[in-house]
Amino acid sequence: MVATAVIGCNGYAGQETLDRVLAHPELEIVALGSDSLAGNGASALDVRLNGALPAFATNDDALASGAELVFLCIGHAESAAVDPPPDTVVIDLSGAHRLRDADEATGWYGVAPGAWSYGLPELYPPSGSLIANPGCYATAALLALAPLAEAIDQTGAVVDAKSGVSGAGRTPKPGSHASFVLENFAPYAVGAHRHAPEIGQQLGFPVCFVPHLLPVRRGLLATCYVRSDHDLRGLLDAAYASSPVVRVLPEGVTPELRRVQGTDAAEIGVFEDSATGTTIVICALDNLGKGAAGQAVQNANLVLGLDETLGLRLQGVLV
Repeated sequence: MVATAVIGCNGYAGQETLDRVLAHPELEIVALGSDSLAGNGASALDVRLNGALPAFATNDDALASGAELVFLCIGHAESAAVDPPPDTVVIDLSGAHRLRDADEATGWYGVAPGAWSYGLPELYPPSGSLIANPGCYATAALLALAPLAEAIDQTGAVVDAKSGVSGAGRTPKPGSHASFVLENFAPYAVGAHRHAPEIGQQLGFPVCFVPHLLPVRRGLLATCYVRSDHDLRGLLDAAYASSPVVRVLPEGVTPELRRVQGTDAAEIGVFEDSATGTTIVICALDNLGKGAAGQAVQNANLVLGLDETLGLRLQGVLV
């Protein structure tokens, strides 16, 4: 069993990561970190958590617990300040270590602690012991576009994306209040979202990216518009033919939030608009699953030499 600590359990990503670790046959929780819950039993987070788990410690104490695997589910400024324990696999779910260019990192996140191995398993397998987990929007856009990067017109790629309100995190904000979200649909951070440079870094060219807030709890859908003379469906089929996580759907079948919500899977659909010669590639995933906690566990599995699907939610037919 791999001794595991989850730092920042009180946030959505932290709780979702903990949930997957508890279902993992090869990981054992030895420390639960939360500055706001330190000193309380595990049931302070959720009454379904029983006394078999350790009580909450401060994030610093949990980081110093001697765990062999650590998930950082805290903000980028806090993650940037972490000194990774030696001989420890650390998966950072924040954006602190995603951008390679120090000036870009400082401009978008206010910190530049240095890039770690960017772990999007189907496209950029993680290496080493320090792994930067991709952003949720970036994951969807890259799954849709990265296998096509050499075959599309790189000057006109557009990513129109929508996410559930849990993507804003657990801390209350005016834009995540029920009175703002319910019966509403709005873009935000137009032309100024920090996942845009992350997408461009990995693709090798910038995209026009606009995120929107959906009045749902969870789920993310990215609709990408590109032009190409190549067989883009064939490229995507080849890229994900052996993937246990990413499914390229049959022709005419559209990705849907309801099939990926609560799971760690992703769906991709490919369509042609004959009137404009545009290819439309759509990716749906759960922003807290493949877009965060599920991908973090998948990365940990690969780095530890385990089956990459252990602990993931991939089976079942949800209603």
